[in-house]
Amino acid sequence: MNTPHDDLLASDEEIRKALTFFKIMAFVVGIALLILTVEMIFSYGLGWKGKDNPLSWWPAPHGFLYMIYAVAAFFLGLRMRWPFPKLIGVLLAGCVPFLSFVVEAKIEAETTTVLAERAARVSDVDGGSGDGHSG
Repeated sequence: MNTPHDDLLASDEEIRKALTFFKIMAFVVGIALLILTVEMIFSYGLGWKGKDNPLSWWPAPHGFLYMIYAVAAFFLGLRMRWPFPKLIGVLLAGCVPFLSFVVEAKIEAETTTVLAERAARVSDVDGGSGDGHSG
């Protein structure tokens, strides 16, 4: 029986590396977005503009970090063969405070499950006894 994960192009190692990159960037972008939120409160809520805002320099580095997050999401999505709407959803999660943390945990759980199912299928094909003997 074919499952949606039978057509993964990447090896388990490639998927794990892409997942690690994604997890790191989701965390970094989540923190960066919280800092950006504080910057926006200073700028728009308190009216602190220019030199009055201690975080006025932050939007540009945040944008750069988000681009790296987008690459990390794309790399993992390509290896996991995500449908395009799922990739867009993961990318948008990096734009909502705290959501990148939630989505990162969900993606990690999904990816870990897929890898475990894949390993179980390989084990079943190899005989399933775990002792290296078939039959």
